[in-house]
Amino acid sequence: MDTYTHGHAEPVLQSHRWRTAENSAAYLLPHLRPGLDLLDVGCGPGTITVDLARRVAPGRVLGLDVSPDPLDEARDLAGREGVAVTFTVGDVYALDLPDDSVDVVHAHQVLQHLTDPVAALREMARVCRPGGLIAVRDVDYAATTWFPADPGLDRWLDLYGRVARANGAEPDAGRRLPAWAHAAGLRDVAASASSWCYASAAEREWWGRSWAGRATASAFAEQALAYGLATRDELEGLAAAWLRWAAADDGWLGMLHGEVLVRV
Repeated sequence: MDTYTHGHAEPVLQSHRWRTAENSAAYLLPHLRPGLDLLDVGCGPGTITVDLARRVAPGRVLGLDVSPDPLDEARDLAGREGVAVTFTVGDVYALDLPDDSVDVVHAHQVLQHLTDPVAALREMARVCRPGGLIAVRDVDYAATTWFPADPGLDRWLDLYGRVARANGAEPDAGRRLPAWAHAAGLRDVAASASSWCYASAAEREWWGRSWAGRATASAFAEQALAYGLATRDELEGLAAAWLRWAAADDGWLGMLHGEVLVRV
């Protein structure tokens, strides 16, 4: 059973709601057209899913998540936007879909949390029609960088990696996507990279407070304590470091992501 390092606490969902097709799936957009059937694995609150659904309508779109927690919010969003999407709970290792049943399988920030990303990619390929696309994007935490320097943020990055790996996951997934695709028997693989950057006062306030909240009140915090990797005081110190960064007038943070487009 995989363990989701972030969980679905409000500070986590706050960051997930910011994600759109433009800022999180731009590498896929030129390949979409009306009428394609699309599966979004790990859809969360559905912001990317709804954006993708607009681009492939009247194609069928299914948003899948391992947890029911964010799906009511996703359904409400689709309803408000007037976009037809079905949201359901499912297992990426055993998709409840026939072989060759969708044209596009999309997964954003999913493989990094799995104990067997290669098996997940094989399952995505099973349900993808010949000639279809698998589109995967994952952050590479070791390539995250920021200014100004802060030992508290150094400790945060180290702790995040240790918690994720204690879950059997790979926080530096971005660089491994082509290798995982090849291991799954997929050879028509186009790799790319893109980044998120938070530098304006509003961006720093939003991202810094999101991670300050996650550091003390999320599955990540609970796991760090349960695994004996951090104390409550240490987690409070990480939260304070994020708030210092958010308050810095010259604060800047960049997160590199790996991407692959796999032609099935």
